Amino acid sequence: MAEPFLKLTDLTKRFGDRTVVDHASLEAGEGEIVALQGPSGCGKTTLLRLISGLETPAEGEVWIAGERVTASGRNLVPARRRGIGFVFQDLALWPHLTVSENLAFVLASLRTPKRERTERIAEMLRLARIEAHAHDYPSKLSGGEQQRAALARALVGRPRLLLLDEPLSSIDADLKAELLDELARVQRNLAVTTIYVTHDRAEAKALAHRVVLMHNGRIETGTNVDEKTHEPVVESYTS
Repeated sequence: MAEPFLKLTDLTKRFGDRTVVDHASLEAGEGEIVALQGPSGCGKTTLLRLISGLETPAEGEVWIAGERVTASGRNLVPARRRGIGFVFQDLALWPHLTVSENLAFVLASLRTPKRERTERIAEMLRLARIEAHAHDYPSKLSGGEQQRAALARALVGRPRLLLLDEPLSSIDADLKAELLDELARVQRNLAVTTIYVTHDRAEAKALAHRVVLMHNGRIETGTNVDEKTHEPVVESYTS
């Protein structure tokens, strides 16, 4: 059996006396989309930040592609060297940069050779279908266009792991369905392992291969919640 591409073991994060992530363990295979589902405040965003290296756990380990990047309450590999693309809930596009400049900043920080940057940016703008707005600032974009731009920025560095933190939470239902299709298409093309945080069961079913339930900082691997009984049930989806 192949080793998991992403492996979390007993991750724990506390803020003061409050335990936000409580001995969370999770595995994801290469190219797999795992939806992390649960109510607001259950620790989903903090878990993503622990995976990415933006937070340091009190306990536990994070392994990416066979490399231990977090252990013994410290980050062994800094966030910038983990090969992760992150789309935040508020998208966090840099407002003073155009769409192309947002992508170029990522490539510059990764020290991508200048001769490659233009081609990489153009490729990702086409893939995310945002090339018509390459020279626009984020404030000029619609919600859906901003989401596409944020996805292009997260992917332009060719990450090995993609973390999506409810990027569609503020978008209306019709546009959300369209963007979910777009996201699935991009993920199929790139086959990047993806952790998709959502509280929306329909989103999870539309995109993920597997759903993981998080509640009060704990993870129930491979389960969802029955809407009538509120009991955990195993669910597996194919895209």
